[in-house]
Amino acid sequence: MFRRLRAYFLAGLVVTAPIGITIWLAWWFVSLFDQWIKPLIPTIYNPDTYLPFTLPGVGLLFALFGITLIGALAANLVGRTLISYWEYWLGRMPVIRSVYKATKQIFHTALSQSGTNFKDVGLIEYPRKGVHVVVFVARELDSGEIGLPPGRAMYSCFMPTTPNPTSGFLFFVETDEVTILNLSVEDGAKLVISAGLVTPKQMAEQAGTLDAATGAEKIIGKAAKRQKRPAKAVSKKVTVEKADTE
Repeated sequence: MFRRLRAYFLAGLVVTAPIGITIWLAWWFVSLFDQWIKPLIPTIYNPDTYLPFTLPGVGLLFALFGITLIGALAANLVGRTLISYWEYWLGRMPVIRSVYKATKQIFHTALSQSGTNFKDVGLIEYPRKGVHVVVFVARELDSGEIGLPPGRAMYSCFMPTTPNPTSGFLFFVETDEVTILNLSVEDGAKLVISAGLVTPKQMAEQAGTLDAATGAEKIIGKAAKRQKRPAKAVSKKVTVEKADTE
């Protein structure tokens, strides 16, 4: 009885924990913008002034509207002129200019439509021979581009930390020292975030199960169309015939 209750508890935890964490993160994100933006909203435009309760998400909506408006202004001549003056004054500040330029470069690279994302997932031996770590390959370059003697093909690789992949280390590795995996960047991120609990083999098995289920639904749907019968009835018939065959 205790083992059964323990199994039920773990099954419930697997279902509820991701849902609870997702809801908590979404609520934290919305509340953060409400705390920052709501005090700046004029009283006449704040819905909380007219409602008997606090309306969540107002700060986030105003932030999205403000960011979109700034982007529209920055796309014309007046906006570009104002931004150039802003960058000129920031460029004269010793510490702030370095932070601003680095942050701008990161966002420009990550969000620009013409920018490139990680291309492949690979393995390199680090910190010693025989130990392999997961890296994301950004691009291929020549060694001369980073100040080394030219003529060697290299990869710029990002090695994320586990389970938080937003931080990590940048490596420049020769191409023959990187083992490219037959794995998408999304699946590689799952491997890192799960701390190795979700392996590529398990991902392939889950994908195969989903493909099989989708294929069975398509077959049942086509059979229902041919016989002009509901899909549920055909599904029952297929199940019975399969059982008789076995």
